[in-house]
Amino acid sequence: MIHSPVRPDGLPLSLARLDRCAVMGIINVTPDSFSDGGRWLDATTAIEHGLALMADGADLVDIGGESTRPGAQRISQEEELRRVLPVISALAQDGIPVSIDTMRADVAAQAVEAGACIVNDISGGGADPEMYRVVAGLGVPYIAMHWRGFSDQMEFLTDYDNVVTDVIDELMSRVNAAQAAGVDPRRIVIDPGLGFAKKMHHNWELLRAIDQLTELGYPVLIGAARKRFLGAALQDHGEPRPVEQRDAATDAVSALSASHGVWCVRVHTPRGSRDAVEVVNAWKGGDSS
Repeated sequence: MIHSPVRPDGLPLSLARLDRCAVMGIINVTPDSFSDGGRWLDATTAIEHGLALMADGADLVDIGGESTRPGAQRISQEEELRRVLPVISALAQDGIPVSIDTMRADVAAQAVEAGACIVNDISGGGADPEMYRVVAGLGVPYIAMHWRGFSDQMEFLTDYDNVVTDVIDELMSRVNAAQAAGVDPRRIVIDPGLGFAKKMHHNWELLRAIDQLTELGYPVLIGAARKRFLGAALQDHGEPRPVEQRDAATDAVSALSASHGVWCVRVHTPRGSRDAVEVVNAWKGGDSS
C-alpha cells in the first residue's frame, strides 16, 4: 500500500496544497560541504542556483551557511548570517519557499524575518538552548533532526542498542522538549538524520523501518542525498561510487520514501526525485496533473 504524506501546519500555500511528497532542493552557501562545497558560496551564484533548482522541479529550497560534513569545524554566527541572508531575501522576494538550515536560534529568527518559512535544525534543538523558545515565537514549521553531537564529534557517537528504537526515543525526547517550550506540535517535522552519528548499516536499518517513523504521526523528512552509505552500496571494482554519481540512488530512495508517506525528501538534483515522487503519486491515484 502507498501511503499519503502528513504535512505540517503553517506551510505557504504552494506547499500546503501538495498531495504528494515534497522535493527540497539544497543550497550549501559554504566552501566545504561534502558534495558541492564552494560551488554556491557567492551570493549571486547561490541565488541563480536556487532559481535553477526550482525550474528543475524543487518545491522549496533549503539554504545553509555552515557545513555539517563529518569533521567540519563551526563558523561564527556573523559569518553564517553573512552567507545566508542575502540569498534567502532574494529568493523569498521571488516567491520561492525557503527553509533555513541552521543550528542557531538567532540565525533562524533573522532568516525568517528575511523571508524563510521553515526552520530546519539538524541538531533538533541540541546545539542552542534558545532554539525551541525562538521557534515557538516564530510560528513556522520546525524540522527536528536526530543528532548526537557536532560534526567533529559525531563519528565517535555511533553506539546504539537498537538504532531504530534509540533514534525514535531520542527524537521524541526532542519533540517533547520542543512542545514543552511552546512549539506547536502540528508544526513539527522529524528527520532520522541519515549519516549523522550513524554507521553505514544504521542508515539502511532506519530506512527499512521508515513506517515506524511515519506512524508516530509527525511529518517526516528524509535526507539521503549523495551520502556515503549510498556510495558504499554502489561499489565499482571495490571502490565506492563517487559523490557526483549517486543521484540515481538518491532518486530511488526518494521514490521509496514517497511510497511510505514521507512528507519531504531533501536532494541536490531535484529533477529525478521530482519524477520519482510524481510516479509514486500517479501510482497511488493522486493528482498527477
